[in-house]
Amino acid sequence: MDAENWQERLKIAYWLVGFVDGEGTFSVSIFKNNTTKTGWQVFPEFVVTQGERSLNTLTLIKNFFKVGNIYINRRHDNHRENLYRYCVRALSELNDVIIPFFDEFSLKSDKASDFEKFKNCVRLIKSKSHLTVNGLKEIRSIAKTMNTGRIKNSLESSEAIRRVSN
Repeated sequence: MDAENWQERLKIAYWLVGFVDGEGTFSVSIFKNNTTKTGWQVFPEFVVTQGERSLNTLTLIKNFFKVGNIYINRRHDNHRENLYRYCVRALSELNDVIIPFFDEFSLKSDKASDFEKFKNCVRLIKSKSHLTVNGLKEIRSIAKTMNTGRIKNSLESSEAIRRVSN
C-alpha cells in the first residue's frame, strides 16, 4: 500500500472509531437453542445501525473491514425510513478483524468498556468455555453488564444448569 492510500486508510480508521463510539454496539446475547449441547447459544455481534439515507456510511464501513454484512430492517413504526444494520457475527471475523482493529484504534467513550467485555466473551467462546456451566455463567455475567445491563434472554438458572450438567 502506498503512502497516500495508507494516509487515507488512517483517516477513515480514526473517523470509524468516532462513528462507532456514537453509533456502534458490541453485544453478546444468549438464546435458548435446543440443538446445542447446553441448550443455549451464545451470540457475539458487532453492529452499526443507520437509517436508509445513511446506507452509504454502512457500505463504507463494510468495505473498510471487508467482513460482515448489511441487513435491512423494514420499519413498521413511526419512522419514515428503513433501518440498516452492518453486522459482524462470525467468530473468526470478530477475532481476526474487528477486535484487532479496536485494539489498535481505541474507542474513546464508555463504549471502550463494552468492547473489553465483548473481547473477553469472544475469547471465552473461542476457547469453548461457553460449552460448560461455569463458562456459560461467566459469559452471562459479563454480558449482563454490557449495553445498560440488558441481555436478550437470560439463562433460567435451574433448567440451564441441569441441561448443561448432563
